[in-house]
Amino acid sequence: MFDLAIIGGGVNGAGIARDAAGRGLKVLLVEQGDLACATSSASTKLIHGGLRYLEYYEFRLVRESLTEREVMLRTAPHIVWPVRFVLPHHAGLRPWWMIRLGLFLYDHLGGRKILPPSRLIDLRAGPVGAPLRAEYARGFEYSDCCVDDARLVVLLARDAARHGAEIRTRTRCVGARVVDGAWHLTLGDGTDCAARALVNAAGPWVSQVLSGVLGHTAPTRVRLVKGSHIVVRRLFEHDRCYIFQNRDGRICFAIPYERDFTLVGTTDDDYAGDPGQVAVSQAEEDYLRTAVSAYLRRPIEAGDIVWRYAGVRPLRDDGATKAQEATRDYVLELEGNPPLLSVFGGKITTHRRLAEAAMARLAPCFPGLQGNWTASASLPGGDFPWDGVAALHQATQIRYTFLPDGMLHRLIRSYGTLVPDMLGDAARMEDLGVRFGADLTEREVTWLRDTEWARTAEDVLWRRSKLGLRFSPDEAAALERWLR
Repeated sequence: MFDLAIIGGGVNGAGIARDAAGRGLKVLLVEQGDLACATSSASTKLIHGGLRYLEYYEFRLVRESLTEREVMLRTAPHIVWPVRFVLPHHAGLRPWWMIRLGLFLYDHLGGRKILPPSRLIDLRAGPVGAPLRAEYARGFEYSDCCVDDARLVVLLARDAARHGAEIRTRTRCVGARVVDGAWHLTLGDGTDCAARALVNAAGPWVSQVLSGVLGHTAPTRVRLVKGSHIVVRRLFEHDRCYIFQNRDGRICFAIPYERDFTLVGTTDDDYAGDPGQVAVSQAEEDYLRTAVSAYLRRPIEAGDIVWRYAGVRPLRDDGATKAQEATRDYVLELEGNPPLLSVFGGKITTHRRLAEAAMARLAPCFPGLQGNWTASASLPGGDFPWDGVAALHQATQIRYTFLPDGMLHRLIRSYGTLVPDMLGDAARMEDLGVRFGADLTEREVTWLRDTEWARTAEDVLWRRSKLGLRFSPDEAAALERWLR
């Protein structure tokens, strides 16, 4: 008998599993595919307060998100890092004073201690204005953070498992019913299990799980909103990110990505199809290219695109007219005895606070439950100072002198202080076994298979890493054969 069963291995499900297991509960998490295989790996890769949410008076959400930036930076400094965003002023859109006021609130709402404040900048001086058209002469610069979203989910699951949780990927929950005061789950692998409480954190499938698996009516309406992104060859040489205002009221980001590329996104369009079949349309691709090219001296051409991806955000339907105006806040619906908690909405930035809120709702079911603990607890590999990546790089380089600098950088940004656990006593490249392509070796793939639930080439190349950007189809096929 489990204390808590969780359906869904995205950021919210994994976050709740980690939080609950760390409080001493016996936890089971089941995921129909791979960890982070849907919405949680299709984000804009940001830990941010949501500057534009201020326009919709989402002050509580912005405050919580701003506070979480620095919590995540401290607890996962290998996969979360600070960045500076440049917002060129567009004279025909939001007025100068409105942006300045918004950034003042952004600087002060969240109790910022680490990240530097916003400032005015002259785009005619320095490298940040060089890629931009001449008419953009001034702008603003402010702080946020980037994250490796899929690795965040995997590390949450790893930490949950470290605290005793059972993580079952590629295991669909096909039925659940109440028997003798407990939830009895029927799983797609032919096994059954029981739990004292159940969490439905199925993301864009939350309503389908409620109606099709649990036989309940969804208490909250879900609005599926599609977000599409393109990755292009590097657009600029500096390390700043851009946030561009568009005439339709939306914004687009252009973010340095995986050292040699630029990530461009996102769209906000209502979606009515199967969340598992979402893809970037030609219209969305053209929209993103056009929106960002309006600011650049050299426009983005179709041939510059090296990858495209889309995800479906399961937002609470608050009746907003436009998809981009729908709230990104979360709703937790608790019903029944034994309890069923359903998660609606949410964003990567607030997953930890969502998990705390979920445990607060479930606390009456578990007398003597331990208190909140995750705010100061490092994720696996993140037990070093938030600004200590360079020092960790140097120390690891002394031990593994044979590693190319670029490979070492990637490993530290993926595994942090666990790099020696993975590499072990290797003294030369040959000790790492087969080299599948780029700098991916047999030693790393074995680690991902044995400790991070990776089963396919896609798991390895697009979620545990982004090496798919550097792999040929033949190399990916060879990796798939090896894993099988």
